Amino acid sequence: MLSTILKKRLSASQFANIFINVIYETTENGFEVIAEMINSDPAFIVSPEIKIENSEPFQFIVLAANFKNLEKHFDTQEAEEIKSNILSKLSTIYKTDTKKISDVIHHYIQLINRVNHPSKNMLYGMSKALFHKYDLNDFQDEYFKRMQAPNPLFLKRMDNVLVNFLWDWDSFTKKYRI
Repeated sequence: MLSTILKKRLSASQFANIFINVIYETTENGFEVIAEMINSDPAFIVSPEIKIENSEPFQFIVLAANFKNLEKHFDTQEAEEIKSNILSKLSTIYKTDTKKISDVIHHYIQLINRVNHPSKNMLYGMSKALFHKYDLNDFQDEYFKRMQAPNPLFLKRMDNVLVNFLWDWDSFTKKYRI
């Protein structure tokens, strides 16, 4: 009971700022590691040579996955208010309207859902979306290339790293409330 009272209260706008800043900081700092892992992964016959400057698809995959997960941790009204604040702040960052940025995020959410169907596990979807968004199929051995499916060992290695890019709700809810 006392721990609930001592938690710092955040507005939806404050949380949106934290959410965006944390995601962008971790993706900007982490993409170099992700790119290096992909480029040196033994699942690929030839290195995909992912450039560190090409981090935007990765950022949007992480953003979309965490954006979608808001629905699991907040009631519908809170989640919509938080999403609205996030979209508003992102539209300012990208100097576009909220409709366009919303469409981009929903495109990435649909990509994650489509490549991961029928599973609903967001982590697995992120790894598969990364595989497809960076066109990694062409760099695999012939067996997986013909199947047009990622090597499961590559996906497992990506899952082990990408878990670090999903929001840690347990830690967050111990310190804050919205």
